[in-house]
Amino acid sequence: MITVDIELSLSYGNDCLFDNFCLRLRAGKLICLLGKSGSGKSTLLRFIAGLVSPKIAKGKVAAGDNCSLEGRIAWMAQQDLLLPWLTVIDNVNIGALLRGTRTDQDRKAAQKLLNQVELKNVEHRYPHELSGGMRQRVALARTLIEERPLNLLDEPFSGLDAITRLQLQNLACSLLSNQQTTLLVTHDPMEALRMADEIYVLRGRPAAVGSAVILPNATPRELTDSSIAEAYTELMSQLNQTDSPVHAV
Repeated sequence: MITVDIELSLSYGNDCLFDNFCLRLRAGKLICLLGKSGSGKSTLLRFIAGLVSPKIAKGKVAAGDNCSLEGRIAWMAQQDLLLPWLTVIDNVNIGALLRGTRTDQDRKAAQKLLNQVELKNVEHRYPHELSGGMRQRVALARTLIEERPLNLLDEPFSGLDAITRLQLQNLACSLLSNQQTTLLVTHDPMEALRMADEIYVLRGRPAAVGSAVILPNATPRELTDSSIAEAYTELMSQLNQTDSPVHAV
């Protein structure tokens, strides 16, 4: 498990998106960053992953074990990004294929994960033969098979219908290891309340986060969980406040 500390200042022209922004991702937790569209959630994920040009971003991402995060991050996006010319099992194993290291053990691990995400007997299909929900299950398996200590999930379920979204939230919570640290960004308060150990609301310009909303019960939480109603009120209060800067943590 690793704790990750983030410091960031970033501007686009005269638009200051982050200024001395700080956030700690506690080891072994699923942390959710909740915010309106355009608040900077996806930009922050790209910065953590090293995908933002250092010409516009100043800051650092530091792992608590003082080791580089290079090669230790797995990413799951809103779009499944499956390669259409590869079969399902090859898409799950794409990391090993690109590294030229795939073994029979990798294939067995991919098959096991496909079974766990309820995609038994589809390993030889191609992406165009799958529904949107099935494709996103493949993307989830592709993320999990890497077993990286830090997972970045960028609104991975927002394009799905309500029932499929609930199913994928359940699967993600059950399959993400507590030996991993996960940051999920979303604009859906209920998704955050069902999945997260800690929730931060990103708001303001420049953006910052206030105090964490911490829920006591195990995930995935049922919609009837009593802790959800109380926390929902707090989250909506934070989301509905003005876009003035808030105290960074």
